[in-house]
Amino acid sequence: MNLTLKVWRQKDKDSKGRIETYVVSDIPEEASFLEMLDIVNNQLIESGREPITFDHDCREGICGACSLTINGIPHGKGSGITTCQLHMRKFSDGETIYIEPFRAKPFPILKDLMVDRSSFDRVIESGGYVSIRTGSAVDANSMPIEKEDADTAFDAATCIGCGACVASCKNASAMLFVSAKVKHLNSLPQGAPEKTKRVLNMVNKMDEEGFGNCTNQFECEAVCPKSIKSEFISDLNRQYGTALVKEALK
Repeated sequence: MNLTLKVWRQKDKDSKGRIETYVVSDIPEEASFLEMLDIVNNQLIESGREPITFDHDCREGICGACSLTINGIPHGKGSGITTCQLHMRKFSDGETIYIEPFRAKPFPILKDLMVDRSSFDRVIESGGYVSIRTGSAVDANSMPIEKEDADTAFDAATCIGCGACVASCKNASAMLFVSAKVKHLNSLPQGAPEKTKRVLNMVNKMDEEGFGNCTNQFECEAVCPKSIKSEFISDLNRQYGTALVKEALK
């Protein structure tokens, strides 16, 4: 395949970025998008030029590190996949592809296509804990959990924190991410003691980090590689409202 790549290049977070053009050839259709970038980088290195910086780790759709916006879509064309699972056969020979980092104020660009998503870590840290004793393993059946609750928790836990929901939202809202984490932890009996405090802490931390408000346009659900449902956002709003009332009555 022959392709024209329009790639965002930025030396560091304080530098002004720009789009650079790379004309590449002989890209295998079976290559993944990240493998294509590997090929391009090898060519750049061989010619004595600076390779393109991009984030990646597992390359199996698990870690969420491959946060690229491809032709204006976080993780590119396709449904329920991360960038590393996108293959070049999805593109046409001779196509022009725009490759940019995730665009959101809480995700500052570190270099080229790599962004700092540690704001997500801080949101999780603010509410991701339980007060039950964890010093020894317990029997798996010692705390029976309704199947519906377990299934809901598992569905929410599939969120990999990639940030595509934020990058797709015009307000850079993190509501889908936060609602998935809250739903995961609050659906299980182990998370019940901190339920109220957790909701308040995580929502307040989300606002503190500079994420915007949700306006219910659901771009987040459309681009989520793990198909997290926007109905979790409605549940988060209900839990947050209840938590505010409980705190006011103390």
